[in-house]
Amino acid sequence: MTTEKIGLREKIGYGFGDAASSMFWKIFGMYSLFFYTDVFGITAAAAGTMFLVARLWDSFFDVFVGIMSDRTKTRWGKYRPYLLWFAIPFAVMGVITFYTPDFGQTGKLIYAYVTYSLMMIVYSLINVPYASLLGSITSNPIERNTLSSYRMSFAFIGSFVTFMLLQPLVDFYAGHFGGETIIKTTENSISTNPTGWVLGVGTIGVVCVILFLLCFSWTKERVTQIESEENVSVKQDLKNLFHNSPWWILIGTGLAALLFNAIRDSVAIYYFRDYVRVNYRMAGTGWDMTTIYFLVGQAANLIGVMAAPAVSAKYGKKRTYMISILMAGILSTGFYFVPNNVPLILVLQFFTSIFAGYVLPLLWSMFADIVDHQELTTGRRATGLIFSSSSMSQKLGWALGAALSGWILAIFNYNPQAAQQAVETIFGERLMISIFPAFCCLLTFVGMLFYPLSDKKVKEIIEQLDQKRAKSTIQ
Repeated sequence: MTTEKIGLREKIGYGFGDAASSMFWKIFGMYSLFFYTDVFGITAAAAGTMFLVARLWDSFFDVFVGIMSDRTKTRWGKYRPYLLWFAIPFAVMGVITFYTPDFGQTGKLIYAYVTYSLMMIVYSLINVPYASLLGSITSNPIERNTLSSYRMSFAFIGSFVTFMLLQPLVDFYAGHFGGETIIKTTENSISTNPTGWVLGVGTIGVVCVILFLLCFSWTKERVTQIESEENVSVKQDLKNLFHNSPWWILIGTGLAALLFNAIRDSVAIYYFRDYVRVNYRMAGTGWDMTTIYFLVGQAANLIGVMAAPAVSAKYGKKRTYMISILMAGILSTGFYFVPNNVPLILVLQFFTSIFAGYVLPLLWSMFADIVDHQELTTGRRATGLIFSSSSMSQKLGWALGAALSGWILAIFNYNPQAAQQAVETIFGERLMISIFPAFCCLLTFVGMLFYPLSDKKVKEIIEQLDQKRAKSTIQ
């Protein structure tokens, strides 16, 4: 077991990496459907299909990136160099993706497919190695939990910053550079000015570059492979992975958990504008009710993330994961039954998000445990490959969630040109923020009943690996 103490600066540095990733990921997860329907100008069904196609094939590209990063050899290590190499392309592609060209419908759709797909590729090239870094910094399961908690804490801080800044930035740039002489101060909606969007995303992209470079500078890779990695077959690595039953369970449950977030997040803007219909902006901030709702959720997520290590240390990762996802689903169901009462909605959002906040750091920490399980049973860590699979499940979850959101809106006859949506459309939006996500939580809970790696089992695996490493060093 790696016993070198992980200092505060390195924990913060590791957290910076996911802060940067999450700043863009939240834009994709919570604003992209609205951007493509109401700013860019394509239909909800077309946007949903694009999300599925682009993210589906890109999620399998993650596996390629994992295999490639496992075989990368530089003076900086295997995984850290990707933070340096792709920080600037990450920000540049974000700007290009949120640019609205003066094309016809066909041209716009082609542009959307190409740029969104390229953005997801660049995201993979920086995020998969970053995720794999967790298994390379330390083999200590307690330190991994702590690092995972720092990662998720900074991820939610990054998301929080995005929610605080994006709407004011878009509105500001729309007013000063986009030709809007008057910024709406009472309407419950972010500006639809294309210039405001591209400059707003670009500003956040600059912050992302700085955070990625700090993550590269402040972290260190320590955990090494027991056996030589020369001439290792990719086919054998994949075969080992496909025979890893805990991996399959975690992939499936992680996918369902991410569907819960993706569907709720994608529909929130529509839900507040069409059902809640409270025209309010917080004075001095430019935040509308949707942004306030997101901010409440992120603050509550952060509470859950920060509490996760202590709670899971007492009750175990598996038990904490299962109870948390079940409570998130029960509370999510409550959204269907509440009237359009803002205080009550925000209270429900707060408590739902606390329980949802427990889940993600545990998920990433459990993938690190699976790396150790695979090394013990096969002799190969394949850290990048396994963590790329976790990224794959994340992207599949968001892909299916975003696609389902677009398709469901289309099924319930969403019309972006309508001054007021039809009753059936609003009914669909209410289902999407409550019942549908709750069903995803139920699937996650049932799947985790079969997960075999208890805390006791993980401890035994670490001890056996330590003995093997000690023998390998002596020889």
